[in-house]
Amino acid sequence: MIVFPNAKINLGLSVTEKRDDGYHNIETVFYPLPLRDALEVIIAPDGRQKFTASGIEIPGNPDQNLCLKAWNLLQQDFKLPPVQIHLHKAIPLGAGLGGGSADAAFMIKLVNQEFELNLSIAGMQELAGKIGADCPFFIENKPTFAFGKGDNFSPVEMSLSGSFAVIIKPDVNVSTASAYAGIIPQKPAVSVKEVINLPIEKWKEILKNDFEESVFKKHPEIGIIKDLLYKNGALYASMSGSGSAVYGIFGKKVDLKKYFGNHICWEGWL
Repeated sequence: MIVFPNAKINLGLSVTEKRDDGYHNIETVFYPLPLRDALEVIIAPDGRQKFTASGIEIPGNPDQNLCLKAWNLLQQDFKLPPVQIHLHKAIPLGAGLGGGSADAAFMIKLVNQEFELNLSIAGMQELAGKIGADCPFFIENKPTFAFGKGDNFSPVEMSLSGSFAVIIKPDVNVSTASAYAGIIPQKPAVSVKEVINLPIEKWKEILKNDFEESVFKKHPEIGIIKDLLYKNGALYASMSGSGSAVYGIFGKKVDLKKYFGNHICWEGWL
């Protein structure tokens, strides 16, 4: 049993207001990206539960991995046999690409299918929501307008199919808390949901990520990456989430790895 959890990018991100519970309301569009991890689950032949990982190093306690968290949530409601889980990590961590959330959501979907749990889409989304705000997005895994804390979803009819994407992840960690601390919440003049219906060539001046201003001040190298993407022909470029990955969307195939040799770089068709 193997699945390939994919990353996402944020098309625009507006922090609209601070909530009474201390969180913030946002508006953004999540868009799936064909940069993928690999997740394999097999019934443990020796009856012993086990989690292993390869690829990009995952810091912290392996017992706290979100794949295991998803498995444990399912075990609370269903009688499941011990399994061996292996995660090969290719999606950069701390990048704003949703890799951990994708792994957890795909774990839920894989187990639901292979063990015939008969969970509905809504049921799987409810479980995923206990793991992270963006985790339910990966259950249906299609372009989605996210609002509220980022955990309310509305489908959008748009596609970047045929575009070429470049993702650059510098060796920089951005604290989400500090990113929010640099924000003055305000509602955008035009909603993200409306802007993404415009031709992509018009996004540059309208479709904003509110985190960029404060993050670029603290980490100017991230802003330099965005500028380089535009200088090399990007139709649109932006930081994803609160960073630190930056993406560019192009109308044709490009090879920019020579500019970003010291960073993680992924290129591919959407």
